[in-house]
Amino acid sequence: MDPFLDLIRLLQPRATLWSKVEANSRWGLLFHRHDDLLFCWIERGRCELLRQGFAPLSLEAGDFVLVRTSMPFSLASDIDVEAIDSEAVITGSGSVASLSDGDSPSTVVRGGKFAFDSANEQLLMDLLPQITCVKATEHSSERVRNLLMMNEAESSASGPGSEFVIARLMELVLVEILRSKKFAPDNAQTGLLAGLADPITAKALTAIHSQVGLPWTTQKLARLCGSSRSAFAARFAKVMGIGPMEYLQQWRIAIAKDELRRGSRSVGEIALTVGFQSGSAFSTAFTKAVGCSPTRFADRFQASAMLSPK
Repeated sequence: MDPFLDLIRLLQPRATLWSKVEANSRWGLLFHRHDDLLFCWIERGRCELLRQGFAPLSLEAGDFVLVRTSMPFSLASDIDVEAIDSEAVITGSGSVASLSDGDSPSTVVRGGKFAFDSANEQLLMDLLPQITCVKATEHSSERVRNLLMMNEAESSASGPGSEFVIARLMELVLVEILRSKKFAPDNAQTGLLAGLADPITAKALTAIHSQVGLPWTTQKLARLCGSSRSAFAARFAKVMGIGPMEYLQQWRIAIAKDELRRGSRSVGEIALTVGFQSGSAFSTAFTKAVGCSPTRFADRFQASAMLSPK
């Protein structure tokens, strides 16, 4: 099992916005908090990505960036410019926001937003880094650019199966951008991607994801990784941001939520699959984590699906 592939399968990404910003001189756009995942591609020129608590990130032509909007951020020509509300100038899919004075734009930025058809959006978003940048000089940047160009071509001249093609292209864009970022174990970023870059944590993650139903303990995982219990627990928590048993419980609940959303298996079957010895133990843990029983959770999703427009 590949924990990274597990993450992508549960995310089920799709693009909900394609926009372009054309600007020259001094300019800035403020993006509000929406708890979603935006991406930007610098087609021409350069700009700064500004976010409280982070150093300014300089973006050059050909660079890509994924941003979790768990807090506001700005794209601007320089760090001192006063940014305007992006929602006032970016009006919808395919729109062009002009921030120029009539001259040919010196900077062109393409942007989009990923939405996730998953019962686990918040958990999975929490596993992603706040900012992931793919520089134009990185090997995978060319593949990302080609995928985006293919997506744009398919969107502008749609044909049979276009919706399927676009969905797969966007899924590949997200995969390429995410896996291009290398996280050192001592990096300030935490989460699944950081964990997969650390050899000890990655071994534990692979074991958990390959056999999530086993009665794992911190001691068993530490032994598997050739480490003492205390050293392993401390390292896992530092890299992942949570302890090994907390991660295991979160991942079990994540799988259960996705299974309940699908509605193809009973609560008892799901409980045994994800490592609970009884349906009652699973129901107790699920209710504590989610705030409602497994049955109520499943009913809520089915009701939502019935009300959704076809």
